[in-house]
Amino acid sequence: MNKVKINSDVELKDRLVAINRVTKVTKGGRTFTFAAIVVVGDGNGVIGWGLGKAGEVTAAIQKGTEAAKKNLVKVPVLKGTVPHENEARFGGAHVFLKPAAAGTGLVAGGAMRAVLESAGVKDVLAKSKGSSNPHNLVKATILALSEMRDAYTIAGQRGISMNKVFNG
Repeated sequence: MNKVKINSDVELKDRLVAINRVTKVTKGGRTFTFAAIVVVGDGNGVIGWGLGKAGEVTAAIQKGTEAAKKNLVKVPVLKGTVPHENEARFGGAHVFLKPAAAGTGLVAGGAMRAVLESAGVKDVLAKSKGSSNPHNLVKATILALSEMRDAYTIAGQRGISMNKVFNG
């Protein structure tokens, strides 16, 4: 994954993916805490995820947002879609992403939709197989996005210029 350092002037929007209430049974009774999975993104290919745990929901969301801002990656988004097909696994979650024509929309569900919207992907066909655990789905989707490479990246790795590719 290619970690990215973000400027403070870039506006990151946060999206809450899931809240989980955790119960700890002690001698004195039950203690409730909350775990929140948050995804942040600038809508232009920069995305991150974070997990926050606290005694109150708002504090858990705030901690998750701060953790997500420390965990940013840059993913390629070409004309509102992904550059090519890709699939990835994380834990029991298996995700499949496929580019779609303009106007198709975001055909994805749950946690995948939140990640793709935050990344700025507008048209994509996505399928999640296996586990529907939001934590693993978020990680698998970000992994699939971060493994994608656009034509400019590949040309740079091969040591050729894009002018040479398009002009013969």
